[in-house]
Amino acid sequence: MRDIEIRDDRAAGRLEAVTGDEVVGRVEYFVLESPGRALVPVHTIVEPAHEGQGIAGSLARELYATARREDVPVAPLCPYVVKWAERHPDEAPAADPELLRAAKDWLKTHPDRF
Repeated sequence: MRDIEIRDDRAAGRLEAVTGDEVVGRVEYFVLESPGRALVPVHTIVEPAHEGQGIAGSLARELYATARREDVPVAPLCPYVVKWAERHPDEAPAADPELLRAAKDWLKTHPDRF
């Protein structure tokens, strides 16, 4: 994988993989505030020309690293992040079912967000 920088655009709810001036992949997420604070990834997208380079995995890894730095859990709703977490339990602790339910409920009440 060539030089990829991962940037967190918290205001936009995106963790972006950037090479040069081009965003080549992203994880779209929101911050759940209740019943407890959590990062909730909803979509992982890699531009077709950049697929197969490990970008999605790098984004998932950085999402969990960000959560560790902030001392908050991840409640993944994104199918890719769910599968990645299953393959990397040492880096991605299992999500609390109550947080997952709350994240799904939040998403239902904010359908225009994603």
